[in-house]
Amino acid sequence: MKNRGAFMTDLDKMEIRDIPMPEPKEKEVLVELEYVGICGSDVHYFHDGRCGSYVVDGDFMLGHECAGTVVELGEGVENLKVGDRVALEPGITCGQCEFCKSGRYNLCPDVQFLATPPVQGCYENYIAFPENMCFKLPDNISTKEGALVEPLSVGMHAANQGNVQLGDSVVILGAGCIGLVTLLACKAHGATDITVVDVIPKRLDYAMKLGATRVINGKEVDAIEEVKKITNGAGVDKVMETAGSPFTIKETPFMVKRGGTIVLVGISAQETVEFNFAQIMDKEPEIKSVFRYRNIYPQAIAAISDGLIDVSGIVTHEFDFDNIQEAFDCAINNKDDVVKAVIKIK
Repeated sequence: MKNRGAFMTDLDKMEIRDIPMPEPKEKEVLVELEYVGICGSDVHYFHDGRCGSYVVDGDFMLGHECAGTVVELGEGVENLKVGDRVALEPGITCGQCEFCKSGRYNLCPDVQFLATPPVQGCYENYIAFPENMCFKLPDNISTKEGALVEPLSVGMHAANQGNVQLGDSVVILGAGCIGLVTLLACKAHGATDITVVDVIPKRLDYAMKLGATRVINGKEVDAIEEVKKITNGAGVDKVMETAGSPFTIKETPFMVKRGGTIVLVGISAQETVEFNFAQIMDKEPEIKSVFRYRNIYPQAIAAISDGLIDVSGIVTHEFDFDNIQEAFDCAINNKDDVVKAVIKIK
């Protein structure tokens, strides 16, 4: 077995090189990776050298949305066997802090999360990973779909944070991958009127294919005014901001209904964003935020397996591992065309 890894060596530059084969420690398994997605955070690191407050320093391996097959067991592994196909939840937490012990382990201050500097990612052939963070995939879920469990978990956590319920009206700002999985999650929670806003026609087309009630092209019309028309001025129950754009973040107070909920999902590269708190004080909505997810992988896998959520239609581009530079160039330069790209490692 030979292991190779893809590293960003500078802004917009990727290099594949031979790397040591990892050895599974106690309670770890060795996974031969088959698919790894390209996340928006990967693109930010690759093109800008940072994402939010996290900054790349030196050669860095990206990638955290991954799935593959178990090929070797470390000592003490009890629940997985060689040949099992698994999706990897990419955050390894301490298990001892107040957040881990209360079940909110996504807030663990000592989390080791793949492809979040300084922790290296998983654009590689093989990775050793804790057994308890490798979730077995049913026979009817492919490893390509398994790699999409990670972004789907973000969307499901957003729907949970917003307490989306049967009959809710929802506006989703942004129709990239996270916006689309948030759409799928809101539908699964029972939302019956879902408006998706974006400025890229292809992404809006995908939103309609995945079940949006309607879409709004924010480049062509004033999205706030359109939402007012749709709701007779009342606003919607839940507003989900998934684009991480200062412009759309500022729109959220004007779209939410009195007593509704705003959920901030997207991470803005701009740390300080102007926000109309007069609207917030007048309407008394809740403002929730999303930092990754927690306790969701089993639910997400079950939802895909049972047909409640279909993630297969999200991927628009697939690239072989050897063409990873081309894949990232495409994600950066063809934003109007790329909705979701994945790397086929094996």
